[in-house]
Parts: sequence; C-alpha cells; structure tokens
Amino acid sequence: MNLKEMEYALESCEFFELLGKNEISEIAGLCQVNTYKTCEYVFQQGDHGEHLYIIAQGYIYLERSMDLGKHKGNVVIDVLGRGRVLGCWSTLLNIPHTLMSSAICQKPTTVLAIKGSDLRRIMIGNTKLGFNLMERLCLLLRDRIQAAYGAMEKI
Repeated sequence: MNLKEMEYALESCEFFELLGKNEISEIAGLCQVNTYKTCEYVFQQGDHGEHLYIIAQGYIYLERSMDLGKHKGNVVIDVLGRGRVLGCWSTLLNIPHTLMSSAICQKPTTVLAIKGSDLRRIMIGNTKLGFNLMERLCLLLRDRIQAAYGAMEKI
C-alpha cells in the first residue's frame, strides 16, 4: 500500500473523514500497514492495547468472551468493514489499557495501525485537530457501547 492509498483510506475513515489534506498526510506518516488472513486476530481480549486500527480492506468481528455464571460464551459486538476504526482508545489519553474485546478477521484484511501515543502527540500540537478527533471519538464510543449492550441482550 503506497502513501496515496493510505491517505485515501484515512479520508474514507469514519474517524478522520472531516480532516484536511495536510492533517491526513501527517497522520498517514504515522501509519503501519498490516495484513491478516481469514480467522487471524488483529488483537485479543486481554491484550495490552497501544494502537488504533483503520480497516482499509476486509471485515473484522469485534467479539467479547463473557462469563456471567450460567451464561458463558462469545458475543459479536459489531461487524466492521472498510473505513471503520477500532482499537485502544485510551492510548489517546495516555493511559495504559487492556483490550476488552477481540478483533477477528472474517476474510483477508488490510488495516492501517497507528500508535495512539504518536497520534496524541499530533493532537496536542494541533488543538483544533485534537478537539475534532476527541469529538469523533465520543460519537464512536457511544456507538460501540450501544453495540455492546445490544450484543449482551442476546445472551
């Protein structure tokens, strides 16, 4: 994946879609391209999280293992495709965090990985950008929490 393709993936992403070209280019410089096979994990529940991931191609199930006494099993929280973002949000706050779900590829998948601390550095240096991304983060977390509650109701 070349730089132009990474910039296009960022521009198409729900988290970065409102940013300008210069900001997209700067963030693209932070990206690492990772590819996964079907059924491979991008991360697993319980891992230490440091990255945000943008799906450039493919599909990922966000899944959580649950043990509620009589009710045990795995629930799919959400199915994410191209342009969707996932990962460890707390790294934007400079707080270590354990991931609360697993991300499993449902077909060959390409993601852009951004280390949260690197993105945080840019957000601090450009407070308008930082505010815009934190606002987007609030909306995404709201949607993710709603999806998790919906998945738990199925147990």
